[in-house]
Amino acid sequence: MILVAGGTGTLGRALVALLTARQERVRVLTRDPARVPDLAALGVELVRGDVRDAGAVAAAVQGASTVVSAVHGFTGGGGNSPRAVDRDGNRTLFDAARTAGVQHVVLVSVHGAAPDHPVELMRMKYAAEQALRASGLAWTIIRSTVFMETWAQVIGQPLLASRRTRVFGRSTNAINFVSAHDVAQVIDQASHDPALRGSVLAVGGPENLTLREVAATFERVLGIAGRTQAVPLPVMRAMAVLLRPVNATVARQIHAGVVMETRDMTWHAGRLGDPRLPVPRTTFAEVIAREYRQQAHAVPSHATEEMRP
Repeated sequence: MILVAGGTGTLGRALVALLTARQERVRVLTRDPARVPDLAALGVELVRGDVRDAGAVAAAVQGASTVVSAVHGFTGGGGNSPRAVDRDGNRTLFDAARTAGVQHVVLVSVHGAAPDHPVELMRMKYAAEQALRASGLAWTIIRSTVFMETWAQVIGQPLLASRRTRVFGRSTNAINFVSAHDVAQVIDQASHDPALRGSVLAVGGPENLTLREVAATFERVLGIAGRTQAVPLPVMRAMAVLLRPVNATVARQIHAGVVMETRDMTWHAGRLGDPRLPVPRTTFAEVIAREYRQQAHAVPSHATEEMRP
């Protein structure tokens, strides 16, 4: 049996679909099983709980041969921070897996994870990587770049709802995006190929795009015209500090936006890719067409115009 922690998000659902297509027995740890009846319909066993609950985790790992951790606390509130989920929650999961005799753990981390990274998520993912390496378990770590599906929602949903969206600063910094569905294929392979154990697998997508280019791709693919508002970096830096005591989740996301606009976020497959893995080929345009084409004509379009605050 394969246990997937974080099996109800975009990545988790794509992975579960691949695993069930293999006729694998799959168990998903989820805070609310009632929210995912489609997974139950696939024959997936749903266990209530999350990685912050040691008792629920101990019960979930029983009988599992492989554990996949696809959890993250970047966007969550109510205690679902990177520190609580990505570092401490993963440690709880690894401890329970070792006690239960799990044979293999696959950790989904992030490209650029490092102990001194300015983004908390990157530091906490790195801490989880180190905990897994020291756990005595057989392991595989997968470091992916930013998910297209996440940023399609961040940039595209406002465009579809109001024909307006926002980008960071000048939005001249290129970012690598990869489809969560392509990453799921790598996790599926890592879960079944013993040769990949003890490896850190780097996964990136075929395109490096600025957020302005992402917005323009939405307009082109969906045949709409929108307005892009540029939020100056000094404003974002100030908001990240001022909002921290009021809304730590939003402050964390704004700070990450500043970093995305000021650090190298690119990926080059020839230099960084692993020849043992399938090469992710899904483009941003393909993700937009798949996820948003049906919504494209719900709101009247406006002429494209850049807004300045």
